[in-house]
Amino acid sequence: MGPTVPVIHLWDWLPAAFDPVLILVAVWLGWKADQFGKVAIAAFAALGLSVLVSWAISSLGIPWIAPVRGDALTLFPVRFLAAVIWAAGAYGARRVARR
Repeated sequence: MGPTVPVIHLWDWLPAAFDPVLILVAVWLGWKADQFGKVAIAAFAALGLSVLVSWAISSLGIPWIAPVRGDALTLFPVRFLAAVIWAAGAYGARRVARR
Protein backbone atom coordinates (compact mmCIF):
# COMPACT_ATOMS: atom_id res chain seq x y z
CA MET A 1 0.00 0.00 0.00
CA GLY A 2 1.39 3.39 -1.03
CA PRO A 3 1.62 6.53 1.06
CA THR A 4 -1.55 8.49 1.66
CA VAL A 5 -1.83 12.13 0.72
CA PRO A 6 -3.03 14.37 3.54
CA VAL A 7 -6.11 16.45 2.86
CA ILE A 8 -5.86 20.03 4.00
CA HIS A 9 -9.18 21.83 4.02
CA LEU A 10 -9.73 25.45 3.00
CA TRP A 11 -10.52 26.50 6.56
CA ASP A 12 -7.01 25.37 7.50
CA TRP A 13 -5.46 27.48 4.72
CA LEU A 14 -7.28 30.73 5.46
CA PRO A 15 -5.71 31.49 8.87
CA ALA A 16 -2.23 31.06 7.35
CA ALA A 17 -3.08 33.50 4.53
CA PHE A 18 -4.65 36.07 6.86
CA ASP A 19 -2.00 36.16 9.58
CA PRO A 20 -2.05 39.81 10.76
CA VAL A 21 1.74 40.06 11.04
CA LEU A 22 2.14 38.63 7.54
CA ILE A 23 -0.32 41.14 6.13
CA LEU A 24 1.17 44.16 7.90
CA VAL A 25 4.76 43.38 6.92
CA ALA A 26 3.92 42.39 3.34
CA VAL A 27 1.76 45.47 2.73
CA TRP A 28 4.26 47.84 4.33
CA LEU A 29 7.24 46.47 2.42
CA GLY A 30 5.24 46.13 -0.79
CA TRP A 31 4.22 49.78 -0.49
CA LYS A 32 7.85 50.81 0.03
CA ALA A 33 9.17 48.73 -2.92
CA ASP A 34 10.35 50.83 -5.85
CA GLN A 35 10.73 47.90 -8.27
CA PHE A 36 8.45 44.91 -8.83
CA GLY A 37 11.31 42.49 -8.16
CA LYS A 38 11.42 43.69 -4.57
CA VAL A 39 7.93 42.30 -4.03
CA ALA A 40 9.47 38.81 -3.73
CA ILE A 41 11.95 40.12 -1.15
CA ALA A 42 9.07 41.72 0.74
CA ALA A 43 7.18 38.42 0.65
CA PHE A 44 10.16 36.46 2.02
CA ALA A 45 10.65 39.02 4.79
CA ALA A 46 6.94 38.95 5.66
CA LEU A 47 6.95 35.16 5.72
CA GLY A 48 9.99 34.97 7.97
CA LEU A 49 8.85 37.60 10.42
CA SER A 50 5.28 36.29 10.63
CA VAL A 51 6.46 32.74 11.30
CA LEU A 52 8.83 33.94 14.03
CA VAL A 53 6.14 36.06 15.70
CA SER A 54 3.54 33.29 15.38
CA TRP A 55 5.97 30.77 16.84
CA ALA A 56 6.81 33.07 19.77
CA ILE A 57 3.13 33.71 20.52
CA SER A 58 2.26 30.02 20.19
CA SER A 59 5.12 28.95 22.45
CA LEU A 60 3.80 31.28 25.15
CA GLY A 61 0.47 29.47 25.00
CA ILE A 62 -1.45 32.49 23.73
CA PRO A 63 -4.13 31.66 21.15
CA TRP A 64 -3.20 32.96 17.70
CA ILE A 65 -4.99 32.96 14.36
CA ALA A 66 -2.17 31.07 12.60
CA PRO A 67 -0.18 29.14 15.20
CA VAL A 68 3.24 27.68 14.47
CA ARG A 69 3.89 24.60 16.56
CA GLY A 70 5.00 21.04 16.04
CA ASP A 71 1.46 19.64 16.08
CA ALA A 72 -0.13 22.29 13.83
CA LEU A 73 0.06 22.99 10.12
CA THR A 74 2.50 25.76 9.20
CA LEU A 75 1.62 25.85 5.48
CA PHE A 76 4.70 27.71 4.25
CA PRO A 77 3.60 27.69 0.58
CA VAL A 78 0.23 29.21 1.48
CA ARG A 79 1.85 31.84 3.66
CA PHE A 80 4.38 32.74 0.96
CA LEU A 81 1.75 32.96 -1.78
CA ALA A 82 -0.42 35.13 0.46
CA ALA A 83 2.57 37.38 1.23
CA VAL A 84 3.28 37.76 -2.50
CA ILE A 85 -0.36 38.69 -3.14
CA TRP A 86 -0.46 41.20 -0.26
CA ALA A 87 2.88 42.79 -1.23
CA ALA A 88 2.01 42.93 -4.95
CA GLY A 89 -1.33 44.51 -4.12
CA ALA A 90 0.33 47.20 -2.02
CA TYR A 91 2.96 47.76 -4.72
CA GLY A 92 0.24 48.16 -7.35
CA ALA A 93 -1.82 50.45 -5.12
CA ARG A 94 1.15 52.75 -4.56
CA ARG A 95 1.86 52.94 -8.29
CA VAL A 96 -1.78 53.88 -8.92
CA ALA A 97 -1.71 56.42 -6.08
CA ARG A 98 1.39 58.14 -7.53
CA ARG A 99 -0.33 58.91 -10.84
